[in-house]
Amino acid sequence: MNLGILFLLALMPVLTVLVFLVVLRWPAKHAMPLAYVVTVAIALLFWGTDFMVVAAASVHGVVTALNILFIVFGAILLLYTMRESGAMQTLRQGFTNISPDRRIQAIIIAWMFGSLIEGSAGFGTPAAVAAPLLVAIGFPAMAAVLSALIIQSTPVSFGAVGTPILVGVNAGLSDQEVVLNHIGDVAFQDYLFQIGVNVAILHALVGFLVPLIMVGMLTRFFGKSRSFREGLKAWKFALFAGVAFTVPYVLVAWLLGPEFPSIVGGLVGLVIVVTAAKRGFLVPKDVFQFEDRKYWQPEWISRFQDQPEPVRSSGVTISMLQALVPYIVVVALLVITRTVEPVQAFLRSPEMTLSWTGIFGTNINTSSQPLYLPGAVLLVASIVTYFLHRMYKEKGAYARAWGQSGKTILGASVALLFAVPMVQVFIQSGQASDFASMPLVLAEGVSAVSGAAWPFFSPIIGALGAFIAGSNTVSNMMFSLFQFATAESIGLDANGAALVVALQAVGGAAGNMICVHNVVAASATVGLIGREGDLIRKALIPMTYYVLAAGALGMAIIYASMLWYVAWIAIAVLFILFMYYNKGRTPATA
Repeated sequence: MNLGILFLLALMPVLTVLVFLVVLRWPAKHAMPLAYVVTVAIALLFWGTDFMVVAAASVHGVVTALNILFIVFGAILLLYTMRESGAMQTLRQGFTNISPDRRIQAIIIAWMFGSLIEGSAGFGTPAAVAAPLLVAIGFPAMAAVLSALIIQSTPVSFGAVGTPILVGVNAGLSDQEVVLNHIGDVAFQDYLFQIGVNVAILHALVGFLVPLIMVGMLTRFFGKSRSFREGLKAWKFALFAGVAFTVPYVLVAWLLGPEFPSIVGGLVGLVIVVTAAKRGFLVPKDVFQFEDRKYWQPEWISRFQDQPEPVRSSGVTISMLQALVPYIVVVALLVITRTVEPVQAFLRSPEMTLSWTGIFGTNINTSSQPLYLPGAVLLVASIVTYFLHRMYKEKGAYARAWGQSGKTILGASVALLFAVPMVQVFIQSGQASDFASMPLVLAEGVSAVSGAAWPFFSPIIGALGAFIAGSNTVSNMMFSLFQFATAESIGLDANGAALVVALQAVGGAAGNMICVHNVVAASATVGLIGREGDLIRKALIPMTYYVLAAGALGMAIIYASMLWYVAWIAIAVLFILFMYYNKGRTPATA
């Protein structure tokens, strides 16, 4: 078959997800089983993939889905535990005291705290932690999830202590002859460091607008007037928050490497931004609030928000510090388990790992390290909360938290147990086949028509990989070598190729905003099931800005083109103008 036909066939699983989940708005629990069947059919009937490879990829997908569900369950359990203990009421009042403005609260919790969690844990954990916290302080569930998804961009490339670079790009490029020949005398680790610095600079120049875009999306879709302008009124504080994160982020990437940019950027930025908010520095004079709950649209509301507040009879009061301790425990344990070598080595040792190598006689392996997963940290935080908040004095409170968490996680199980196996079949389709895997065929098809403009399309391929695979790390593994080889084929030197690979990583990070895994997982943590398509439709708006701006910036730097620098600035300006002049619709018809 020629490349055009293969490209169309490889596109079918992606189109199935987009059409049924995003356009027709099917719930993920219905759309993803269909997408899985379509992917398997194409792999077996047209790609010629061996049945055992499809079966092994599906098993690996199920194990990966169970790992994700464990993280989600931990996040839900912590949420319900704190709700039952009364800590959420304290947090609600505490964040109101910092600022009653919902835009400021979203920037602090989603952008700053979420980035810190991303740097520590990655793998969708920020959305699973930040979204429930936003819901608990009074955000509509859909608004909370959307805010948490939008920040799954700039900090992602250095998430989980640099995993997308140190594992993803490294695995894609290391020991490859074409790479070693092209970089000459430069040591590969130095070249990887250079790629990481490029990634940080590209992210900073594109991503400092993310807080502004996030609050604009918040007011456009969930404010009384359905207007971006309400969000843009906070432009001074939003841009300040963007810079407060990205400046230390770039400095750490340049001075220390890819392990800590998101952690340090999030921590330093959080301190700066909270201090500024308390003192009213650059805070808008108008205060944005959501309408009264009775005016919220039904699809905004989750099961969690429909439940009455627990009635506590023990008389135990929770201070602000006590309410924050569970989240301090989460951050501390994530950092310790990811950076302290003896602890990490123990948790990831063979004795602590459940694995199956050579599934069904293929070269596909799967494994789980339950104690290393963020879900274990979240469970520990829940137990700490039980004792710290003296929940044993409230009969049945902790049991209710476990019971409600179990019911909530079931709603996300079907979607993830089909979505992740579908992804794995898609990725592994090239095994025991005459063709390359479907993602590589898609990338090859785009490169065949792009020519010298390939750097502009490079972030789009990265985003497509993350949308499909649900991971910036996996996207980088799949496409880094392809991106490097394409850069070489259009005549770029080693520095140009490093920038193209960096654009791949930046696009892969942006794709996390819309990947099905993250959307389903984040929705499940707040009990918002069946609205995944609506969330993806909304998150496509900031993701489109991100990949287009990154592509134009990459073209400008690689070709030293003033025209492309103008295009990069124009994309950012036009996006802001689009938000400013988009009047939206009235609440009655929105």
